[in-house]
Amino acid sequence: MADRIFASLALLVALGYGWIAFTSIKAPFQYDPLGPESWPRILALVGVLCCLYILFRPDTEPFELQGSAAFKVVVMLVALVGYAALFEPAGFVLATALFCAVAALLLGAELLKAILFGVATGIIGYLVGAKLLALNLPAGLLKFMF
Repeated sequence: MADRIFASLALLVALGYGWIAFTSIKAPFQYDPLGPESWPRILALVGVLCCLYILFRPDTEPFELQGSAAFKVVVMLVALVGYAALFEPAGFVLATALFCAVAALLLGAELLKAILFGVATGIIGYLVGAKLLALNLPAGLLKFMF
């Protein structure tokens, strides 16, 4: 039953996102074959289809969050909100490094390895995104380096 409740709520979110993707996102020009409007629309459609699949074919085993798992879910949600809030002011590298380090810690990594993973992911992600793919990623506090 919990999977159907989750799928119903996620379906409402996906439909709302789809409404925005199909009605509000308009690009003045297209710079790639699919255009910037296509990706949010594709994401919305895939989200709706996944939610419908869960609604009509739920898991046979009940889903129950135990105390530590529920705590990790809450911490991950806070980390995602923090990532979104820090993305512009702190920049891609710092926000990504912090988020990835927290995620690695939640998944059981040692502190030093989690920090190294976060820093490597932030730097490599920035270099691939900004330099190789020419995406406009915020440098934030590290603008003197990038």
